[in-house]
Amino acid sequence: MERYARIERKTNETDIKLELVIDGEGQSNLDTGVPFLTHMLDLFTKHGQFNLTVAAKGDTEIDDHHTSEDIAICLGQALLEALGDKKGIKRYGNAFVPMDEALAQVVVDLSNRPHLEIRGAEFPAQKVGTFDTELVHEFLWKLALEARMNLHVIIHYGKNTHHMIEAVFKALGRALDEATTIDPRIKGVPSTKGLL
Repeated sequence: MERYARIERKTNETDIKLELVIDGEGQSNLDTGVPFLTHMLDLFTKHGQFNLTVAAKGDTEIDDHHTSEDIAICLGQALLEALGDKKGIKRYGNAFVPMDEALAQVVVDLSNRPHLEIRGAEFPAQKVGTFDTELVHEFLWKLALEARMNLHVIIHYGKNTHHMIEAVFKALGRALDEATTIDPRIKGVPSTKGLL
C-alpha cells in the first residue's frame, strides 16, 4: 500500500496544493514562490527519499511568512495522513549532517505528541537572500504541530547561515526517513501503550 497524501489549503493569504509519497525516490516538483524554501525542501526531499510536489501561491509581496507557514502546515498534515495508523514504523529517527563548517542534528519521535525544541539556532544573518531566517523556527514548529511529532533540532556549530539551515533540512529528511521506515519485526505500533 502506497503511503501517500494530498493536501489542499486555501486561505485569503495562500493557495497551496501538496502531495507527499513517503516511500519515494527523492523526487521533487516544487513551486513555492519562496526560492530559499524551495531549495531547502528539495534537499529535505532528496535526503528523506520522499516524493514531494508543492504548488503554492501566496502574498509574498508582503513577505514569505504566510506561504512558508502554510506549506509547513500542509506538509505536516500530509505526513500524518500518509503514515496512517503508524503500524510497523520505527517511530524514532536521528541524523547528524555536516555542511562545510556547520553541523546539525535532528531527532524525531512520531509520537502523536507535538513538540519542538531548537538549540543553537542563533543565525549570524537575519536573511538568506530575501528569506527571513526567523521563518525556520516558524516552519519547523508548524510542521511538528501538524505532523503531531516530537521534533528536536540542534545546531552544534556553524558560521554561515545558509549552511546551518541547509544542514537542518537535510538532517530533518534523513531523521524522518529513519522514523517512517517499516521494520518487519515491529508488530502493531512501537509503544507499550498499544497506541500512538
